[in-house]
Formats: sequence, C-alpha cells, structure tokens
Amino acid sequence: MSYEPFGRVVVAMVTPFADDGSVDYEVAEKLAVHLVDNGNDGLVICGTTGESPTLTWEEEYELFQVVKQAVGHRAKIIAGTGSNSTHEAIAATQKAAKLGLDGSLQVVPYYNKPPQEGLYQHFKAIAIACPDLPLMLYNVPSRTSRNLEAETVAKLAEIDNIIAIKEASGDLEQACQIRRLTPDSFAIYSGEDALTLPLLTVGGVGVVSVASHLVGKQMQEMIAAFTQGNNQLAQEIQLKLFPLFKILFATTNPIVVKTALNLQGWQVGSLRPPLCELQLDLKEKLTTILKELKLL
Repeated sequence: MSYEPFGRVVVAMVTPFADDGSVDYEVAEKLAVHLVDNGNDGLVICGTTGESPTLTWEEEYELFQVVKQAVGHRAKIIAGTGSNSTHEAIAATQKAAKLGLDGSLQVVPYYNKPPQEGLYQHFKAIAIACPDLPLMLYNVPSRTSRNLEAETVAKLAEIDNIIAIKEASGDLEQACQIRRLTPDSFAIYSGEDALTLPLLTVGGVGVVSVASHLVGKQMQEMIAAFTQGNNQLAQEIQLKLFPLFKILFATTNPIVVKTALNLQGWQVGSLRPPLCELQLDLKEKLTTILKELKLL
C-alpha cells in the first residue's frame, strides 16, 4: 500500500502581485481558498511556480502565514524553504516549522553543483535540524543542473522525516528505481503534470501540479480513476488535458499559468523580472485551449 502524506493533488501556487510589484496577500488568500475548493489537497507556497527566486524571506513568511490562516484547516500547507546554502535552508525551514505548517519542499541545491554525497549531507542536515517537520525532496535537474540519483534518494528515505519526493527529472526509469529502493511509506509525486498518469503506473501517489490551478478536480478524477482500476477513464482524462499540460510549459513556468489565471479574471498580476509577459502567439494558443476545455 502506498501513502499520500500530502494528498494526491498538491498545487504549486503562484504568488499574486499588485500593480506596484508588491505581493498581493489579499488575492493570495482568496486564490488559496479557490484552489482548495477546486480539488487541491495541499499547496506548496513559495516554490518555483511561486517565483521564489525573486521573493524576500519576509514576503515568504508572510505568505506562509496568510495561506495557513486561510486554508490550513482544510489542506496541507508546504513551505518552499530550500536553498543552495545549507545554512540558509536550515534557518528558513526552522522558521517555517515554528508556524505549524505541514511540511517543507527542499529543492536540490542549484548552481553550486554538489556531488551526491554533498546532496545527501545537505538534506540530512536540514532533516536533523527540523526533526518534527516532514520534508519533501524536490529533484528538478532542468533548473538545478544536478540530478538527485535514486540511490541517494533511497539513503535519504531512511531518515524519519524525509517522507516524499517531487520527482521532476522526466525520467520514468529513475522513478522506477526510486520506487524499487524505497519503502511504500516514501511517497513519490510527479513534478510534471503530463507525467502524472505514467508515474502512477510505476508507484507514484500523486502530483505537485501547475495545471491544478485550472483543472484540480479533473486531476483528482484522473488519479481516482487509475487507483480504482478504471484505466480507460484515466487515459481519456490524461489525453483531454494533455494540450493544457503542454502549453503551460511552452515557456518558462509560471509565465503561462499566471497568464491563464489573469484571463480567468484572477488578477494575479505580472511577473517579477527577469521573467516577462507571455508572447502574443502563445497567449492566443493558450486562450484557444482554455476555451476548448471550457475554462474561459
């Protein structure tokens, strides 16, 4: 039996900005409620989709508190407190833990390219420093330039409070190997919407999703269909949503999903530089897909 410590569908929530570029906490609160109302079991706050590289720690802690107060009684709240500095990651995670959140997302250290032993020691140090907070590892080589290998994940899974991984390498063979080497109690979440269903077939339990800003209920339906043995329905939902999955990553995330939310009237604002607005041809394609899925 596999476990879903953070639920099946966890949205990597965008960070709304006001016209002056400041964080719009009021919209963040309303959006969090909407996301939970529409199929999301948990929310990752201040992850990649939340534009964490351009947020200050003060803004992040405020977002953690605003979202927890809004929906913490109904959904799991996971703080993006990873860093490429072990010392900084520990400090940020300890501060988040004091807020009573449900977990922390810990990205593979980026830019400094530590070897596997360095990665192991990094995550182990964070886990030891925050023993009461469940941790989800986050492997995304396309952004970090370093792959967290299956054998390293297996060693880390032996640490009590390292309980899950967001696997966004795009490599199903690696996901298979992680599943082989870890106990059932260690949860594997897809880090890519388009690979959610394939990952379920090799022992994944759910997804940390961008698309669930828009189709959370459909993502839940797809996963439920698969777990209940209705593979045909799961496949139908996967193929129906596939154009949306693809367009959301046609350029750097979260440019497209923020545009989609704004098209829906959410007023999540623009993006902080160096990210920029979606080019017109992609916006037209996005609009067409949203209309086809009756999302506009």
